Amino acid sequence: METLLSVIIIFGVLVFIHEWGHLYFAKRAGILCREFAIGFGPKLFSFKRNETVYTIRLLPLGGFVRMAGEDPEIVQIKPGYEVGLVFNQEKEVTRLIINNKSKHPEARVVQIEQIDLERELYVDAYDETDELIRYRIHEKAELVQDEQATQIAPWNRQFGSKTVGQRAMAIFAGPFMNFVLAFGLLTLLALFQGMPVDEPIVGDVSAGSAAFEAGLQENDRILSIENTPLDTWSDMTSIIQENPNQLIVFEVERNGQVLTLDITPNEREGQFGEPEGFVGIGPATEFSLLGSVQFGAERTYLFMTMIFEVLKMMITGEFSLDYVAGPVGIYNYTGEAAAMGIFVLMQWAAALSVNLGIINLLPIPAMDGGRLIFIGLEAVRGKPIDPQKEGLVHFVGFALLMLLMIVVTWNDINKFFM
Repeated sequence: METLLSVIIIFGVLVFIHEWGHLYFAKRAGILCREFAIGFGPKLFSFKRNETVYTIRLLPLGGFVRMAGEDPEIVQIKPGYEVGLVFNQEKEVTRLIINNKSKHPEARVVQIEQIDLERELYVDAYDETDELIRYRIHEKAELVQDEQATQIAPWNRQFGSKTVGQRAMAIFAGPFMNFVLAFGLLTLLALFQGMPVDEPIVGDVSAGSAAFEAGLQENDRILSIENTPLDTWSDMTSIIQENPNQLIVFEVERNGQVLTLDITPNEREGQFGEPEGFVGIGPATEFSLLGSVQFGAERTYLFMTMIFEVLKMMITGEFSLDYVAGPVGIYNYTGEAAAMGIFVLMQWAAALSVNLGIINLLPIPAMDGGRLIFIGLEAVRGKPIDPQKEGLVHFVGFALLMLLMIVVTWNDINKFFM
């Protein structure tokens, strides 16, 4: 249950902040955002605020912001159709009743001659006396079909009407907010837990670890390992990681005395699957506001470089499916992080957030990066790509991503449960 709650909270926050980035900058550009959704599939919960419906959906595999103009626009009203018109005090049409008109006695039923719901916002229609009348349509009028109301989207409220820069920002803002979230989490982590000091001074010692069993204590300064002098914490960890399951000699200064301790690092899986040594100690820490901000920025950058290392290995052919994790793997790792405490969980959430941001920015169809590529091509060409062709590319890309997800998930199942 702890793992499940951790996964729900972390993924909820990651997806929320990502989609909120899209929503905020889309609304700033004047784009009508019809829906802000966490998850996919059937709706579990929804409410409407201003122009946007906020929903939580059944499948917690992501989220989306549905912007006007990205999908074919709602209902097509053709000449000859009979619709009901509802007016405001300024005699503007505020609702167009498509069917079930008998349920709306307040509506004036007319026969459509011509209608423009995007540019000029008018409807030419014949009333009961067969007189052709032009009615003005309010820019926030609603189309009501099967008792479901949908706000119209004039051209100036649609995604495609905005400048290249505005559209690019609305797309880029999602991944960008993931980087902001990671930076914020890591900065808070440093504020609450302290920042590691890059000196070979022991902070905490995990109970039952190799270091604990050998007698290493908090505030011990490690002078050398295997007669190799140490200047930084990084120097020390490099030597430890390179010697899993091998006895190594630590020279330690404690209260003015120099001690010699024999420690055999345990073996654990490294970043790219290779075994690494681990003795179970953490660095000493210090507290500083400016230092915490710097720590948040540096650690966010470190997570980025780690992900790019994996991407580089994919390009050079050194890639293995064991280097990536799908929903099953992430669920398992989240459980391990949750078991180690809130601070480890915060760092894990930050790493996931950076990962989500970078993956979304890759030039892959159906991802934010793929959409940015098409916007960039439009800027170079001076005109947009055919929407049908772009849609087909994104569809194929999405299908391939789902196939990869299935393969990775199956690999996770084999790795963790078989």
